[in-house]
Amino acid sequence: MAFATGPSPERPALGHPSSVVIVGAGQGGYQTAASLREHGFGGRLVLIDAEDELPYERPPLSKAYLKGEVDESQLWLRPVSYYARQSIELVAGSVTAVDPAARTVRLADGSVFGYGHLVLATGATARTLGVPGSGLRGVHTLRTAQDAAALRSSLGAARRVVVVGAGFIGLEFAAAARRAGREVTVVEALDRPLARVLSARTAEHFTRLHRREGSRLLFGQGVAALHGDDLGRVASVELADGNRLPADLVLAGIGVIPRTGLAAAAGLRVSGGIAVDSSLLTSDPHISAIGDCAAFPQVRSGNRLRLESVQNAVGHAEAVAARLTGTGRGYAELPWFWSDQFATTVQIAGLDEGHDTEVVLGEDPDAFSVLLFRGGELQAVESVNRPTDHLAARQLLDRGMVLNPADATAPGFTLRGHLTSHRGGSAVPVG
Repeated sequence: MAFATGPSPERPALGHPSSVVIVGAGQGGYQTAASLREHGFGGRLVLIDAEDELPYERPPLSKAYLKGEVDESQLWLRPVSYYARQSIELVAGSVTAVDPAARTVRLADGSVFGYGHLVLATGATARTLGVPGSGLRGVHTLRTAQDAAALRSSLGAARRVVVVGAGFIGLEFAAAARRAGREVTVVEALDRPLARVLSARTAEHFTRLHRREGSRLLFGQGVAALHGDDLGRVASVELADGNRLPADLVLAGIGVIPRTGLAAAAGLRVSGGIAVDSSLLTSDPHISAIGDCAAFPQVRSGNRLRLESVQNAVGHAEAVAARLTGTGRGYAELPWFWSDQFATTVQIAGLDEGHDTEVVLGEDPDAFSVLLFRGGELQAVESVNRPTDHLAARQLLDRGMVLNPADATAPGFTLRGHLTSHRGGSAVPVG
């Protein structure tokens, strides 16, 4: 999720372009186009994507869409009429090459688009299980609407589900599958769920939650192979210790790989993602990169990070659009994330790049917040079913207000009360 290298030198932005081409029509690509028009950009605007779909939301793919609560059209960020009204050209096709010298992109069908400025919003691709049997029918990843449609169809006929990887995607799908009445086993190589993104205290809550709902969770286990039946469908998952788990549906939720191939082939700097400066400019001043594919300097630590979240993609897009229309001041937004599993919502404000002190607020095991400090400075707050804490934490962190562990452990302490006392009045909601 995060890659630490040195920050990039800053460079001044060039003049306003007459045309912008955006490669990738996910949340970041769509938002770049929409924000450019909102900022008054009047030039040619081309949005290219390999998926022959209108730009759509991804978070519901592992939640409401899988449960059948929304259909494909309800995932669309905008109806097709919006793009016509805004003169945004939607192009379905795979970009095979970027020529920085000519300022063109070439598609697989041979068509070529020139650009004044190029925005790479190429996203990431789901990791697949690199073990024998990973190509069997019934083995899935979850990244695109097509993936979700195939997974929803398979889930309808499945009885025994094995999820490999206890990250957010894996656990969100596990929750949906369990709610659909399936037998669910989650296999994780590390010693707890969400180990790379949550504290041990919050991770333990999710272990209890999923087990309480009837799922089986196996930690410290790798997958050696998948075995199929005579029809080529998955039938079992073989673990590294030799045990086999019966399965007629397997989801690999083992992370993603940023799509950096176009950038690397074009000679752009790649380091844990497409390397950009705080303005989201790549090593070519006519090319920006945003969202899941972009590795950018984190404003507090200076470390280069690649974040996978809607908030990050939208923030990057808005920053690039502002810069290209003359009002940009760099990207310095506070990271925040969320996940819904069963009736539980976890919300994370800030970024924990290594903490040495934890303070827990709340006595309820199903509703609490964990404050993460490093060297006495608040780094991040994880809130489970405590949205008021999350909103207050975002304001505290965003404004750089001082909070130390001694304050947080004082009798009667609340994040909202601390925020209000330091503002000299009522806290302003963040939403």
